Amino acid sequence: MIVTRFAKSIALVLLINSLSLVSAMAYAQSPQPFVDRDFDVPQQLETEKFRLRMLTVNDVVKDYDAVMSAADHLKSIWPDSGWPDGLTLEQNLIDLGWHQKEFQRRSSFAYTVVTLDETRVIGCVYIEPTRKSGYDAEVYFWRREGGIGTPTDVELQEVVRGWLAEDWQFENAAFPGRSIDWKAWNATRAEKR
Repeated sequence: MIVTRFAKSIALVLLINSLSLVSAMAYAQSPQPFVDRDFDVPQQLETEKFRLRMLTVNDVVKDYDAVMSAADHLKSIWPDSGWPDGLTLEQNLIDLGWHQKEFQRRSSFAYTVVTLDETRVIGCVYIEPTRKSGYDAEVYFWRREGGIGTPTDVELQEVVRGWLAEDWQFENAAFPGRSIDWKAWNATRAEKR
């Protein structure tokens, strides 16, 4: 029974992965790719305290634990989404497969934030295309310890901002809900693509 459910979950992930191409392309269609074809997408970033690396389906159990332990915090990051209400381990597997495939296709980039020994997921960083005028990427992140503005949150934000400036090609990445409040972000004009 468990093997059958797992096999069905894997089949669903594969289906969702094939559909993610359509979704990502429909969301951010542009004559320009999200990142240049010759751009070397950073595979990881390591600090003295944690590592960022591609989020994959192999992270499902630890990621699910992190998401569920940070549920209230996540609702403050994406206040109108309702996520992660109702999230199951199976649905999380599907989500991670989706993120992994988008990373491989270079249409968006989801990084897990893990302890250096890889025993614990402590958060995630998402770098996504945008249609918003004046910006070339949207960046979201969360960390299980503390809410927005806490020392651990500020530490991750500083690391991510420095990484984007040093290793990525973006000129003006937006941090909705952080450096630009949601009301202003939602009012920002979207460009046709």
